[in-house]
Amino acid sequence: MREAFGATFIGPEGYLNTAAYGLPPKATVDALERVHRGWAAGTVAGPDFDADIAAGRAAFATLAGVPVRSVAMGSSVAALLGPVASALPHGSRVLVPEGEFTSVSFPFAAHDGRGVTVTEVPLERLPELAADHDVVAVSTVQSADGAQVDLAALRAATEGSETLVILDATQQLGWLRLDLAWADVVVSSSYKWLLAPTGIAWASYAERMVERLVPHHANRYAGGAPWQTTYGLPLRLTDDARRFDISPSWFPVVGAATSLAWMATLDLAAVTAHNLDLAGRARAALDLPPLDSAIVSIPIEHAATRLQDAGLRASVRQGAARIAFHLYNDEEDLDSVVDALRA
Repeated sequence: MREAFGATFIGPEGYLNTAAYGLPPKATVDALERVHRGWAAGTVAGPDFDADIAAGRAAFATLAGVPVRSVAMGSSVAALLGPVASALPHGSRVLVPEGEFTSVSFPFAAHDGRGVTVTEVPLERLPELAADHDVVAVSTVQSADGAQVDLAALRAATEGSETLVILDATQQLGWLRLDLAWADVVVSSSYKWLLAPTGIAWASYAERMVERLVPHHANRYAGGAPWQTTYGLPLRLTDDARRFDISPSWFPVVGAATSLAWMATLDLAAVTAHNLDLAGRARAALDLPPLDSAIVSIPIEHAATRLQDAGLRASVRQGAARIAFHLYNDEEDLDSVVDALRA
């Protein structure tokens, strides 16, 4: 057991792989166990999950700094970007950074048959080239190495224009607060830094997006009152982003609501400082260039094997070992990394 920021975590010792998936607080594990026991006993019903859906939506809005009415619930980032890609006019020009996570780029590249083009450029050039494109899609924190896009420059370059700005905050939300409300679309999965199960993701669609998107997955939840829109026509949709809700994965949404609601109460500046302190000290000890990110890319020969041999959990991305420091990591984890890679 490890205590961190007022929560208990069951087994984070040596776990440095939050950028792949985060570890749940014990309260989330307990909530999931309760609902699974209810399933086994046959005592759960669909309406039992409505409060969790509402709590998860509200917590995401708080963490992303967006209005609750702009938030839609989905199953993945790619699924939430699919309607956005489908709504683009034929021949639209989309700009993404080189090496972008494919959940961001593939939904647009899949429309090449109707003339949609996707151009890759170095991350640092995104703001200067944004105005020449119809859409800019980018992860606020890059998955492979933790680099951040210059959001202030991107906002200045696109403000007042017709260029749509789409931000994937999956590698940001939960450890770093950034101003995102100005973007046309903000998406995030819940299973990384937000410490929830897979199967639940969120999107904030600005008003001009809500007006142009087609709710391809319209279902009873898209009506806002799912137990009154279960049967029969006419089509009955909400006038806000809930019209894009999917029918939820019941059990994951319980975990998402528990983890996100807790994280929304935290002093995120303190979480950021904690994570950046550990990551910065790791970079300094390993003679890596400084970077204000909780994700550390380690291009040291055999680094991944040496970390694994030391009992540490990490990933390999773009040929380098990747570690990530989150709120449940501590000095022992930092020392273990340095010892493993300096041995």
